Amino acid sequence: MVRSVAFAIACAFAFVGCTPKGPEVRVLGVHEARRHEVVFVQVTNPAKRSMRLTKLEYTFAAQGTTVSTGKLALAREVPAGAAVVVEVPLELAIEGPMTLSGKLTAELDQIVRTFTVSATVSAQAPAN
Repeated sequence: MVRSVAFAIACAFAFVGCTPKGPEVRVLGVHEARRHEVVFVQVTNPAKRSMRLTKLEYTFAAQGTTVSTGKLALAREVPAGAAVVVEVPLELAIEGPMTLSGKLTAELDQIVRTFTVSATVSAQAPAN
């Protein structure tokens, strides 16, 4: 059975050192699969130059408890001002608000940079 869930998002961002504005993440929805759910995360590049996403280390948490963690290898080019959708596996979904937080690694001007990203996810009504 496939179920899609829409989410309302509030994003908070932290940047490493004096780096340019980092990528922004936004959860678009969840797709239930047989072994896990997939969270669709939009990553926006606000920089004036292209960046290449290479890795996402992430944690899903709810009410101060870790729900799921993982690492996702990426090979995605994000043009300046553009956005891409990344599918992040979620081993165990729960009802209610969750937080997706982690470190997004990207190459910008041939320099590898790590950005701390976070998105608060609040469940709305399920879509049929």
